[in-house]
Amino acid sequence: MTQTPTAHTPAQGQAKVNLTVPAAHPMVTVLGSGDALLRVIEKAFPGVDIHVRGNEISAVGDSTDVALVSRVFDEMMLVLRTGQPMTEDAVERSIAMLRASENGESDGPETPAQVLTQNILSSRGRTIRPKTLNQKRYVDAIDKHTIVFGIGPAGTGKTYLAMAKAVQALQSKQVNRIILTRPAVEAGERLGFLPGTLYEKIDPYLRPLYDALHDMLDPDSIPRLMAAGTIEVAPLAYMRGRTLNDAFIILDEAQNTSPEQMKMFLTRLGFDSKIVITGDVTQVDLPDGTKSGLRQVQDILDGVEDVHFSRLSSHDVVRHKLVGRIVDAYEKYDTKHGTQNGTHKGGRGKSGHKGK
Repeated sequence: MTQTPTAHTPAQGQAKVNLTVPAAHPMVTVLGSGDALLRVIEKAFPGVDIHVRGNEISAVGDSTDVALVSRVFDEMMLVLRTGQPMTEDAVERSIAMLRASENGESDGPETPAQVLTQNILSSRGRTIRPKTLNQKRYVDAIDKHTIVFGIGPAGTGKTYLAMAKAVQALQSKQVNRIILTRPAVEAGERLGFLPGTLYEKIDPYLRPLYDALHDMLDPDSIPRLMAAGTIEVAPLAYMRGRTLNDAFIILDEAQNTSPEQMKMFLTRLGFDSKIVITGDVTQVDLPDGTKSGLRQVQDILDGVEDVHFSRLSSHDVVRHKLVGRIVDAYEKYDTKHGTQNGTHKGGRGKSGHKGK
């Protein structure tokens, strides 16, 4: 950051904008600790000179970039007004959304502030919110549709956001129970070689669902809710023959369902229930010759009323930044070499499985 008593005068062809931060917002909330947030903006717009004096911010540079910088600060102000702090990640995502809108790549009217301030669930001192435009649209689709598919790579919040919506629906009495399920298919491992009872063998597959529940509910209440049947976490095979009424049902890792299992699960839908199905079609761990039900169902149910497909990408990854880069790197490698997950489609990977 450059702090000067006077702003630069714009050269010919350049633009200048002056912004005043309201006194209600301490400058540290706008600039970040050690000016960390300002550095994110400066890095994103290297051709813009940004200067700060007191609560005044000025920007000089290319007119398009200066206008975007102004909009970034405006969106930050809108978020800060809600009492929600800005983070470096939130600033980066705001810039990406605004640039997509500027380039005509955004197909909706949503603004960064609308995305970043949509509260889904507040629990244990933290609030769960969408962090990207596609995540917001995914959450909105869950509100509007009976069956929603969340399809995208690891780290895009598919399951976590669905879990938050399920807990929200339970707490607001929209449903009487939550049912969480996964197909018991191994990523390169075999259940039969694990020690213990069938339940103990199945448990590792369901552990991520338990972990998400612990983030959203008082851990002491979870055993009680499970004992009462208010929350059920079970393998997909346990769904056969049932009709699930008044429930919020989540099928996770759906890429590892067969077409028959997918049909079986979808037809469990009862009255006053909602289904969310999540999966990553690039991470199929089914045995050779078995098609993925998640891949097939996109063709079968495309255009069916009250069924919605939300597709997320590496741009929606909210884990460590490196996860998004890894996803992109694999996609580029597969495109270049005609492989899938780094493995030739016509052969086996080290795990002995391949996706279909």
